[in-house]
Amino acid sequence: MKIVLTKDIKGVGKKHDIKTVADGFALNSLIPQGAAEVATAGVLSRVALVKKQEEAERKIKEDLLAKNLKSIHDAVVEITADANEKGHLFAGLHAAEIAPLVREKTGVDLLPEFIQLDKPIKETGEHRIDIKVQGKTASFTLKVRAK
Repeated sequence: MKIVLTKDIKGVGKKHDIKTVADGFALNSLIPQGAAEVATAGVLSRVALVKKQEEAERKIKEDLLAKNLKSIHDAVVEITADANEKGHLFAGLHAAEIAPLVREKTGVDLLPEFIQLDKPIKETGEHRIDIKVQGKTASFTLKVRAK
């Protein structure tokens, strides 16, 4: 059965993907949970329109970020997180948690995908984090303190 995903499903696909799955899986699991819709002509045209709008919004945010990259460069962002006595964080900090902190500190709307992290931050202290957008780069300092 051909379906359109309405949210990200691990092992199946991402939101707005058009997939072909087993009829039983679609009818008994995905559709009743609201995770998918049957791919009719109307649904496909609506999804194409939504994808186009989301891509346009993403492009606008990317252009704004590229123009405002200088305001982020060399900024210092602080966060307090739970850590043990050796300075190891109980939960790693990901780009999705860092982006709102940068927005709060600098006023620049930063999407998590522009933050260049090799792995989650798991230590207290100062960390230099790079941002890359449209071939331009900037970096800021993230100070992680223990609660």
